[in-house]
Amino acid sequence: MKKYICECCGEEKEDWPALAYPFPLFYSNLSDTERENAELTSDLCVVENPEYTHRFIRAVMVQEVTDSCQNLEYGIWVSLSEKSFDEYVANYDNKDFEAEYFGWLSNYPPDYHFEESIPTTVVVHNSVGRPFVYPHQSHEHPFVHDFYNGISLEEAERRISWILKSE
Repeated sequence: MKKYICECCGEEKEDWPALAYPFPLFYSNLSDTERENAELTSDLCVVENPEYTHRFIRAVMVQEVTDSCQNLEYGIWVSLSEKSFDEYVANYDNKDFEAEYFGWLSNYPPDYHFEESIPTTVVVHNSVGRPFVYPHQSHEHPFVHDFYNGISLEEAERRISWILKSE
């Protein structure tokens, strides 16, 4: 990991790795046969089945760590409607493109129980890089609460350790 002097506290720090998911949870639950009807790249995933086509994009979610100068980043996937997905893909290389979409969180960070997906706002600024995701604050779930109120340094380090062990 890269070391640097933190502008916030003046101490030497190491960059934390992003907690990155290689594909949406939905894709990971597909059989080998079902994956034959799916397309997965580093930024897009489309899964076609007889009932419905599922569309996902890769995005970033940043969570505050309350007792640290660093924030925890997640490389996550969100599902989009056909219209939103098609517009996003059509403008993928347009650096001036900006948009906001409704999406559903499609990966679940460790230590939370998810009975259903969490609604999100996906903010696209192609000049910055991957879209940013913000869970809907009105959705009652411990993860949403922690997203808006922050997590402790101990919790962030535990999550990083969990991801590094699972790789």
